[in-house]
Amino acid sequence: MAVAAAPSHVAAIPTTYPPRRAVVSWMFFDWAAQPYFSLITTFVFAPYFATRVATDPATGQSLWGFATACAGLIIALMSPVLGAIADASGRRKPWIAGFGAIFVIGACLMWIGKPGDPRLILPLLIAYGFATIGVEFATVFNNAMMPTLVPPDKIGRLSGSGWALGYVGGILSLIVVLGFMAADPSSGKTLFGLTPILGLDPATFEGDRISGPLSGIWFVAFVLPMFLFTPDFPAKVSAGNAVRAGLTDLGHTLRELPKHKSMMAFLLANMIYTDGLVSLFAFGGIYAAGTFGWNTIQIGTFGIILAVAGTFGAFIGGKLDDALGPKRVIAGSMLLLLLSIISILLIDRETILFMKVTPPTPGGGLFAAPAEKAYLALGCLIGIAGGPLQAASRTLLIRLAPQERIAQFFGLFALTGKVTSFIGPLLIGVVTAVTASQKAGMAVLVGFFVVGLALLARVRQE
Repeated sequence: MAVAAAPSHVAAIPTTYPPRRAVVSWMFFDWAAQPYFSLITTFVFAPYFATRVATDPATGQSLWGFATACAGLIIALMSPVLGAIADASGRRKPWIAGFGAIFVIGACLMWIGKPGDPRLILPLLIAYGFATIGVEFATVFNNAMMPTLVPPDKIGRLSGSGWALGYVGGILSLIVVLGFMAADPSSGKTLFGLTPILGLDPATFEGDRISGPLSGIWFVAFVLPMFLFTPDFPAKVSAGNAVRAGLTDLGHTLRELPKHKSMMAFLLANMIYTDGLVSLFAFGGIYAAGTFGWNTIQIGTFGIILAVAGTFGAFIGGKLDDALGPKRVIAGSMLLLLLSIISILLIDRETILFMKVTPPTPGGGLFAAPAEKAYLALGCLIGIAGGPLQAASRTLLIRLAPQERIAQFFGLFALTGKVTSFIGPLLIGVVTAVTASQKAGMAVLVGFFVVGLALLARVRQE
């Protein structure tokens, strides 16, 4: 892709790369951040909110969708601006630290979400919004560090390995919560048959609620290696000059962007398919809770299995990325996701692909019913495809974008990943509310991946 000359304040990308310790330390950001997505947005807190805090699962799904949409809109509007300012200033770590603090505060405040108290719904959703904004903005600046860590021919492996390490962190956090903290209120025991540690009360679902503070503490503990051992860009201009220069550069980039057709096509494709993927992850656990009546332990176990599948998918996807190119990996991942969603819509408690099956029975074994097994298998496909899709997307951005404006383009990448991110949750929320059907709400996701595939076909990677 042809690019305009770099502005005078932009420093050249170094031709030497830091030692392995710096690279591994950078990868630990994914490990540090992933428990938030595993515990809060997907497998523990979101289903808990929908089934225990909200009045009913359909209302909970719609409220969670509206909150996710509001946070996504703020992220979309601010990411390119912040990325442009960071490119002008040169520094990444101060931004990661600042937004990381916002994330930690929001996550810890989610402890307040006691069951059955409607007065707590709004403050709880506000805390969730702050946490989401903080972790997503921190991720923008962490991603922008990638081109300085390894040569271009190893970017795919770095991205995939980072996602894989993140999935392992998500698995471990789920094991900690399910095995030692979250208990079935009817038995008072965790997945491992233990009494919850720290005196957590199963009756008030403290084991579910502590997933918020745990995510925040986990982030603080495991993001430290990146701050200690991964080099940052040197400061180039003062904060005031960085704001002026960054906004000027962003305006220039936006005016020039329509001339770069592949980048435009990719950003539009990313806008569509990321919306679908985020919505699928955000509502997969909620959908399972409403369809099969799964409790926290069942949903969390489902999450662990999906995360294991995602770990292998991300690691193998990173190797395929370097070998075949990120575009092919993205396309293959979307096809798997599309197949999985269509199949999930053809499954309910008593039916698999129009065939009658034995429904789940109260007190039955874990994933004992045929429909539950089918949902689990399709969930594994989603896990296998989701990691490579996200990892290869940031690799393709790096291959298409000018390196001297990498944070700015990661801001645009976040913009296109978030500017319509409210549409998926909003559509799911609206359709679910209107039809009172979770399945109808989830059906809207099919269109996102179909359109994303069509737009991706227009991308030409040199």
